[in-house]
Amino acid sequence: MNKSIITASLIAMTALLPVSTYATNGDNMIAIGAKSRAMGGVSIAYPQDAITAVFGNPASLCFTKFCPSTQVDVAGTLFVPAVSAEVTNPLMPSETIKSHSDDGVYPIPAVGIALPFGEDNRGRFGLAAYGVSGLGVDYRNETIGGMLTDLAPADMIPPAFQQAPIIAGAYTSLQIMKVAPSVAWQVAPGMSLGAAVHLDYAILDMGFGESDGFGFGFQIGAVYRPTKQTSIGLVYVSPQKVKHDEVVNMGMGFQDLELEAPQQIGIGVAYEMNEGKFMIAADLKWINWAQAEGYKDFDWENQTVLALGASYEAIEDKLILRVGVNLGNNPVERHNGFNGSFDPQTGYPNEMVKVQDIVMPTYFYETFRIIGFPAVVDTHVTFGATYHLSERFALSMGFMKALKKDIVETGIGPTGAPTMLKSTLSETSYEIAGSWKF
Repeated sequence: MNKSIITASLIAMTALLPVSTYATNGDNMIAIGAKSRAMGGVSIAYPQDAITAVFGNPASLCFTKFCPSTQVDVAGTLFVPAVSAEVTNPLMPSETIKSHSDDGVYPIPAVGIALPFGEDNRGRFGLAAYGVSGLGVDYRNETIGGMLTDLAPADMIPPAFQQAPIIAGAYTSLQIMKVAPSVAWQVAPGMSLGAAVHLDYAILDMGFGESDGFGFGFQIGAVYRPTKQTSIGLVYVSPQKVKHDEVVNMGMGFQDLELEAPQQIGIGVAYEMNEGKFMIAADLKWINWAQAEGYKDFDWENQTVLALGASYEAIEDKLILRVGVNLGNNPVERHNGFNGSFDPQTGYPNEMVKVQDIVMPTYFYETFRIIGFPAVVDTHVTFGATYHLSERFALSMGFMKALKKDIVETGIGPTGAPTMLKSTLSETSYEIAGSWKF
């Protein structure tokens, strides 16, 4: 009991750590935990640790490999994104401004516990905390993040444009942590039901200072094992909305913005062979960005994600190898042909876009969508391994590479000349985790 209390305290402390990450499936991580990420993000039918079970499908807590013992998992991810952007010079349309975001290495913590309860240990309680999603760029020290007056002498710039930035979205940062208490009950020998409460803490900075807020939601799931080798999982995650107060200023004072983590539906299947030494698994998820507050305003489309993974016990009771792939469509819609021009005399935009209660000039709306939130990667390759140092302790490692992807959009720029917007994103992550049974 004392160990469980200590672990729960660690989870609470971990939830207070700031986490800054970038996009994977939209702005969601493909999975939480070194084992799941090493297998392309599969987690719905047969996760292999407490963190993954709580994140992927709480019902699977009853059928994890460590049952019926109690298990504690501590994991960390080092996330290394590479982001760049290009935009047509508004004052000299024959030139293109190219810049690289000020990238870094971003640590993402995760911790979880699962323990049995009830008659014949038919119930499982789980608790996990982790960095679950995020997005951001930083062009503040780059040309693209400057003002039009940085591109030419002031007397060459129409008076209406002398206080205008080159783009909107030169600095953005979204950070989300989640705490998820969960419970599962084995209603029959091959059937388990589960539920989790999601408590979200989000920080958003759009270049005008941070604004934080809280969100709430739930997750329900089921796992059915028709045979000893086969596992089928279903999961649903509710929308989770966070309101960020006074986070945007488009020249009309500070205004609020709501961002909503979208609802998700997923199905997974796993199959074991050779007495469990070899396992293959697949997840199919639908992510409803098109109805999520904030994302629908910036015209994101729904996303379908396919995760495929396999594991092989290379050394009995010692070494497990994993490999996977994660495939999903880019959710950010292209708006080719947009009119982002301004009246050169008045400086008033010829077209405007309304985002909730915020009115944005079309050009700045488009640069914000394409350059400020470039959630465009769609193909991830992964691998990893677990080594059991003893019957009670195991060390896991993983690697993920999101292949380089870009988004290009064309239209009319501020001065009425043709313009091009482009963002390019790739990602690398390194995972490490420790698991204890007791």
